Amino acid sequence: MKAKGTLKEFTVVGRKLPTETEPVTPLYRMRIFATDPVVAKSRFWYFLRQLRKFKKTTGEIVSCEEVKEKSPLKVKNFGIWLRYNSRSGTHNMYREYRDLTVNGAITQCYRDMGARHRARAHSIQIIRCEAVAANKCRRPLVTQMHDSKIKFPLPCRVQKQTGGLVQANRPSTYFL
Repeated sequence: MKAKGTLKEFTVVGRKLPTETEPVTPLYRMRIFATDPVVAKSRFWYFLRQLRKFKKTTGEIVSCEEVKEKSPLKVKNFGIWLRYNSRSGTHNMYREYRDLTVNGAITQCYRDMGARHRARAHSIQIIRCEAVAANKCRRPLVTQMHDSKIKFPLPCRVQKQTGGLVQANRPSTYFL
């Protein structure tokens, strides 16, 4: 899987094809993060092959729908449980991100895993992703933003020049 652009959340529902011995087969629903529906269906079969004893040739996809965020204008904290294969083995991990949407947090996670751990997109498996309350957050990168009196000072600020193109004195950039 290539994680190009932002990843989207899909709900894919599939089942084993009915046979004479088993006319009614159970439905399997998965929450998949992928770039498009084609990749989402492919990942669905990849995970289902590991969990149950059937594959794409003996099954069918009932539906594949993109899930839209309920409140995309509110900043939320997301906890992501994942598993990935590194050069030395398989690792489980819990990570926290602050974003407006689940898709944004998952995309951030894939970029972060690639940067910090050199993990490729195909080797990352998202186990669970959910919004986490501010008092339940564990990571300092996320908790530092929970201060109600947070400030973002600009100690080195360049002010716009007015007048001619050439100025005789050097600009003063340090304002406190």
